[in-house]
Amino acid sequence: MIVNIPYWTRVAKNILYVVLLIIGLYLALKLSIFYMPFLIAFIISLMIEPLIKYIMKKTKLTRRTSSIIIFIIVSIILLGILAWIIITLFSESSSLLQGLNNYFDKASVQVQELIQRLNFDKIKLSDEVLNIVQESSGDFLQTVSNWIRNALNSLINIVTKIPEIAICVGITILALYFICVDKIYILDQIEYHLPKVWVKRLSNHLKELIQTLGGYLKAEATLILVSFIISLVGLYILSFLNFNIQYPLLMALFIGFVDALPILGSGTVMVPWAIISGLNGDLSLGIAILALFIIMSIVRQFLEPKLVSKNIGVHPIFTLIAMYTGFKITGVIGLLLGPIVLIIIKNIFANLIDKGVFKTIFDKK
Repeated sequence: MIVNIPYWTRVAKNILYVVLLIIGLYLALKLSIFYMPFLIAFIISLMIEPLIKYIMKKTKLTRRTSSIIIFIIVSIILLGILAWIIITLFSESSSLLQGLNNYFDKASVQVQELIQRLNFDKIKLSDEVLNIVQESSGDFLQTVSNWIRNALNSLINIVTKIPEIAICVGITILALYFICVDKIYILDQIEYHLPKVWVKRLSNHLKELIQTLGGYLKAEATLILVSFIISLVGLYILSFLNFNIQYPLLMALFIGFVDALPILGSGTVMVPWAIISGLNGDLSLGIAILALFIIMSIVRQFLEPKLVSKNIGVHPIFTLIAMYTGFKITGVIGLLLGPIVLIIIKNIFANLIDKGVFKTIFDKK
């Protein structure tokens, strides 16, 4: 048997190239989590860069002066919002945690009453099956209750770690200052210490990545922020109008989180919430929640065509697979990270995907 050594050498190189890129992507994600304050500072710097350039253009000030002005304004706003969020989250989470058993008992009673109301005689279910249904519903509610309790405990533990939060916030603010003020110097140093070939390849990849992932994340972040603000303001207004809204910030954050997930949306939370409120006799709250959801949907539909200029080219089934994979690997946060990693992989392996992955690696040419 004659072995085609040049062919298998090329195949081995292609496989090694793919493996090294995947390992590099994995390490990049790990480093991003480890250096989270610097990543947050970098993302904020990208968001406020247009403001810095606007100030430079309108006032003819230097970049350093313009950066310091915007930095001070943004820092004051962010610190104020962060302080309010920490205080409110601690208060609402503690209150919800204390009353969680009562909510669980009420939900259990309602589920049992619903099961009893249903006419199972027509489908001739035995008592054993009915008992299994009742026990399963109770187990499901208990699992949900435990999950909520663990999530709230984790949230309270994070919020109460004031020294660690202060250190991370301080490092983030300092990093943001240096990135904004000395951006040109930092870029020059990176370019100076890296080989020219690396700089050229990195710049090309970064430009493509910023156009796809950066544009997508910026658009989605804007839409999610708009949904969060509308839901937060709307829920607080309903609370002030004596509607039964006890935890507006927690609910707004939950709605914003679900809205951030591809395929799903704020309706996944708000529509069931409205239906359950109506079934429990609070029809006015159900109508109010639906009205708030309609407002959010209208605003989102109006903004989305302007913000999302083009499709990222990922089919929903692959997005769903990425969400599930991320969830199995890293938990709930993986639901957000999975699609992002998918977009990065699609960008890095664009040539392989366009030509056919296995065809490119194993084809004899």
